[in-house]
Amino acid sequence: MESIEISPVSLKRPISTEDLIDDDGAKRQRVSESSLSKEPVKNIQESDHASVTKTKQAIESDISGDVSVNNAEDEAAESEEEALELESEGDQETFADMMKHGLIELDVGITKFVSSHEGFSGILKERYSDFIVHEIGKNGKISYLNDLSVPADKEDPSEEIYSVLSADDKKSLEELQLYKNKETNVAIEVVDDTKEKRTIIHQAIKGLFPGLETKTEDREGKKYIIAYHAAGKNALSNPRKHSWPKSRGSFCHFVLYKENKDTMDAINVLSKFLRVKPNIFSYMGTKDKRAITVQEIAVLKITAQRLAHLNKCLMNFKLGNFSYQKNPLKLGELQGNNFTVVLRNITGTDEQVEQAMTSLRDIGFINYYGMQRFGTTAVPTYQVGRAILQNNWNEMIELILKPRPGAEKGYLVQCREEWAKTRNPDAALKKLPVKRCVEGQLLRGLSKYGLKNIVSAFGIIPRNNRLMYIHSYQSYVWNNMVSKRIEEYGLKVVPGDLVQKGASVVPLEESDIDSYSINDVVMPLPGFDVIYPKHKIAAAYEEMLAADNLDIKNMRHKIKDYSLAGAYRKMVIRPQDVSWELVAYDDPKIPLVTTDVEKLEGKPLPEYKKDGKYRALKMEFSLPPSTYATMAIREVLKMDTSIKNQTQLNTVWLR
Repeated sequence: MESIEISPVSLKRPISTEDLIDDDGAKRQRVSESSLSKEPVKNIQESDHASVTKTKQAIESDISGDVSVNNAEDEAAESEEEALELESEGDQETFADMMKHGLIELDVGITKFVSSHEGFSGILKERYSDFIVHEIGKNGKISYLNDLSVPADKEDPSEEIYSVLSADDKKSLEELQLYKNKETNVAIEVVDDTKEKRTIIHQAIKGLFPGLETKTEDREGKKYIIAYHAAGKNALSNPRKHSWPKSRGSFCHFVLYKENKDTMDAINVLSKFLRVKPNIFSYMGTKDKRAITVQEIAVLKITAQRLAHLNKCLMNFKLGNFSYQKNPLKLGELQGNNFTVVLRNITGTDEQVEQAMTSLRDIGFINYYGMQRFGTTAVPTYQVGRAILQNNWNEMIELILKPRPGAEKGYLVQCREEWAKTRNPDAALKKLPVKRCVEGQLLRGLSKYGLKNIVSAFGIIPRNNRLMYIHSYQSYVWNNMVSKRIEEYGLKVVPGDLVQKGASVVPLEESDIDSYSINDVVMPLPGFDVIYPKHKIAAAYEEMLAADNLDIKNMRHKIKDYSLAGAYRKMVIRPQDVSWELVAYDDPKIPLVTTDVEKLEGKPLPEYKKDGKYRALKMEFSLPPSTYATMAIREVLKMDTSIKNQTQLNTVWLR
């Protein structure tokens, strides 16, 4: 079977003027903060391709050029950040003009296809509800939100105790709980001054109004029970210790449904409303922002009742399927993700769609690292990673902090300009009103440790975020080497290819090749603890690293954190549970799939006309962890998935 070379022009249809109206509720800004943090290997890392405007425009967190730090900041700081305005519209470049400096697939080694069908046009993520992700847990089951009830618990207070609160008390407490009044507390006088009565009132308030704390106070000779939100840094640092029944598992597991929020942002929101630290939450994998995602979360010693209350407080979130367990969740425990994807306004014929989807089901797609791994500005993340591996710390600093063309917030542009002009970290830092981005963290490190101790200054950035740079370089090498391997040998298994046998990876002999398919072949990410193919691609690895002044035989770094052990990754992935359907529709804004929440509410899908003027391809498939759904969709459409390509096409169409 022959591989197919990538076409230099994407076949994706540009958006229409109507498409510019995003009624899904996405925030509109001209540009957003740099962010690519997630985890070292993300489970779903999808680009936002559809919405491009010449005015205020949101660049989602998954299409940035630099890594950002996911810290739980005060809500006030976030509001301040969102309220910042850039320069006047008349002076601003259009988003597409800024994105012309970004990467395309060819820049990061994504050049091949495995299928031979003709590509066709379609819009990916026109609405974030066109991209739905359900996590596949460690037991192999797909996580769905289908039960909002709170499990009965023998330790919960009896219903009778709630009668001690009057209707007026309940109304005041509810308003306090939902932040609907300006009061900081509600005081309830205890007429029957007995400890037993006070205990019942304490229990009733906490049972009916999760999130509120209570205490007893003497005021002018009378006793009052004071209900209040535990707020402020002290409360977050030292939350009040409630008794937790020994018979109940210490962790409440629940299914989190979220719209247009990445996992860390969602956990930060939950932690703020619960008044707890984010680190008491655990999960098996991170999910991206511009999608509807459903995943399992665990939290330490927070009751299901208290969590369920958040359903009344939060927009675009739903929590359910509660259970108490003995253990938290761990990163990497998931078995994969199930995707439901809608490609709108497709142009392919029924026959083309059938060929494309049959190929995806039967052959699969090249398991490239997607564009989100490398950023979209004029300074790709893999270049920073290469500088770190070269021990070229001054270049690393310059790559992160220097001015660059592309889409960035005004204050970040000013920060870079100040750095270029003064080399003064304190002066540059003053240009950043919100300092949680990598640039802010790095400048704080330089201010603390000085320009002669860059290693320590860089170390102030959380480890996962630092390692993301060198993982990006590994991914860059892997993409290029896989393209080279397919160019050299096509999609047939050849002697010297690597396959996994049990816990080991071994090269194939001539006598072995008939026992394996291309879906069994793995390729190494460079490191000190991997072997390389026993054919000419091994030399290609060595040459590529040598061109970057790196020795493939010595991938240990003098700083242990940056020593690369390497790993193996399957070259071609065949999705599981592949199904598809063609749908005709007239209204580009109508939903074409039913979400978990809509199913819970009993909302049916709108009826479609068989002769609608638009056609959409609805597809469903499951992928293992660490694979990119955009690369599967790329194989179907034969399109360049880079933001640069998408925005340029959109702008041409808008003219």
